[in-house]
Amino acid sequence: MIDLTTLADLTPGICSVTLRSASIEEVVSVASEAGLAGIEWGTDAHVTDTASAEKAREASEEAGLTALSLGSYYRAGSFGDFEQELKLAEILGAPRIRIWAGGSGSADADAELRDAVIRDARRVAGLAAERGISIAFEYHANTLTDSPEATLDLLDRVGQGNVGTYWQPAVGLSDQQALESLHKVLPHVVGVHCFSWGPEAERQPLRSRKQLWQAVSDVLGGNGKDMDVMIEFVADDLPENVLNDATFLHSIALGED
Repeated sequence: MIDLTTLADLTPGICSVTLRSASIEEVVSVASEAGLAGIEWGTDAHVTDTASAEKAREASEEAGLTALSLGSYYRAGSFGDFEQELKLAEILGAPRIRIWAGGSGSADADAELRDAVIRDARRVAGLAAERGISIAFEYHANTLTDSPEATLDLLDRVGQGNVGTYWQPAVGLSDQQALESLHKVLPHVVGVHCFSWGPEAERQPLRSRKQLWQAVSDVLGGNGKDMDVMIEFVADDLPENVLNDATFLHSIALGED
């Protein structure tokens, strides 16, 4: 029997990239109407400078939403200036910055590339730690977090307490394979990106993989660690499909009908 007193709180949210062509105000409006708790603000379209970060923070606060994360496109290994990402996260009040583990898959990465990603990840993690911000790797193909084994190896080598990983089901995996990947990296998972894609990356309603996402919710809930679960990509990129997916997300994450 599951001890309900030990279940983790799963916070339902959305990544602003889900509505890339929408304005900041529109993203906030849809998220609020959907009953979501917060937003991962992406630096691809919405939060690109300090002015837009301030706008996103103010709009979110007015709607009672929080900034779950800054979804940056910083590539560890580039040794770029990370100050902008830190500044944007601070303005938003985001506790976490998403970064990418290089730009090559683990099977193609040589020792020099791996070393660069590790050293740079340590550097930006240290800068973030000084401001009380954590780092999360995007769990994604064509990076050094493209498999559970590669992700665990990278996190072990980076070895910083404020560095974890997001998780999402890799395209083309069966439900069972996706769950196995989650179990392997679970101790390091700090957030989940939720979407249901077909084997050719066809965007489908979240409930089209109901068994997978119910199982993921059960695993996360029973893990004892509070977690953000964020809608990322919906069928046809339509706001009404955000509402549909949010209804399903509430049903599995919060037990709401």
